[in-house]
Amino acid sequence: MNDFRAEPEALQQQQIAAAERVLRSGWYVLGNEVKTFEATWAERCGVGFAVGVGNGMDAIEIGLRAIGIGAGDEVITTPMTAFATVLAVIRAGATPVLADIDPETALLDPLSVERCLSSRTKAVLLVHLYGQVKAMPQWVALCADKGIHLLEDCAQAHLASWQGKVAGSFGTWGAYSFYPTKNLGAVGDGGALVTNTDAIAQQAQILRNYGQSQRYQHPELGLNSRLDELQAALLSVRLCWLEEFTARRRQIAHAYYTGIQNSNIQLLAPPLSKENHVHHLFVICCEQRKRLSAYLTEQGVSNLSHYPIPIQHQSPCQDIQRDPQGLSQAETHAAQCLSIPCHPQMSDRDVAQVIEVINDFK
Repeated sequence: MNDFRAEPEALQQQQIAAAERVLRSGWYVLGNEVKTFEATWAERCGVGFAVGVGNGMDAIEIGLRAIGIGAGDEVITTPMTAFATVLAVIRAGATPVLADIDPETALLDPLSVERCLSSRTKAVLLVHLYGQVKAMPQWVALCADKGIHLLEDCAQAHLASWQGKVAGSFGTWGAYSFYPTKNLGAVGDGGALVTNTDAIAQQAQILRNYGQSQRYQHPELGLNSRLDELQAALLSVRLCWLEEFTARRRQIAHAYYTGIQNSNIQLLAPPLSKENHVHHLFVICCEQRKRLSAYLTEQGVSNLSHYPIPIQHQSPCQDIQRDPQGLSQAETHAAQCLSIPCHPQMSDRDVAQVIEVINDFK
């Protein structure tokens, strides 16, 4: 699904130089590399502040705690997401509530979200699943009308945008992951919280560093969740390649949308504009997913299910609150979705092979 060894030699050499720069600097935690990356990432996201943290899950937890969401508060989110999204809500002390999805996109369904609202609802945590943003004015208006926070899980949507605004800049804050397989990935764990609110950024900086406001002064019970200098330096390098890599992902996705023609395979709705989707994953749906997966593997086409077990079926979450009308669309999608390769190192021949193999599936 990814081929890091096939990345351009120029990128590899730039990363080696960045790593050497950090090693020779003698400063490894919360130094200039982190400050530089935070400033650059904030600018690219179109926000005032970025706070580098240990991973994407911590970014969500820290973000929730920074705005005072915790015990007794409800956060509405999706069952079609990495477990980390819901785990972060629980770790912050809040109560996750699951709304259903739109089958055309696998994104949160606004009508289902409205059915989940209660007097305890403090936020909607919108997940930009697979790398897509959609209908952002509707989400902004819904949350403003209800007097709750719009929060964004941008772990798969690096620099996806809607009408010129970047994912993470629409709500109170956005949370990014820099796990290696992300569109902008480190060589280990990493994450960031982005926001336009100075007070939230300052609180996030305190929480990520043991709750420390000044050396040895701890006004909060925080976390040990700091983006380290090495990962920040490597991310700064990889950020210079992100636009090129995203363009290639979009080319591959376009080829899939136009080339895959098999009545046994369903495609999700294409983006209204190419800026809306960065194609972290390209997902197809098939009622015979298990057989399709085995067939693709036999034909040399990598594939993976994201996410075959929705949150409500995970053992710790079987009693989780949810839409009173159920989560039928999420159940169906989870049973049928299958990701096929869509990474920047794919050649045109690779893409054509994937299309040919899928179209030959009977």
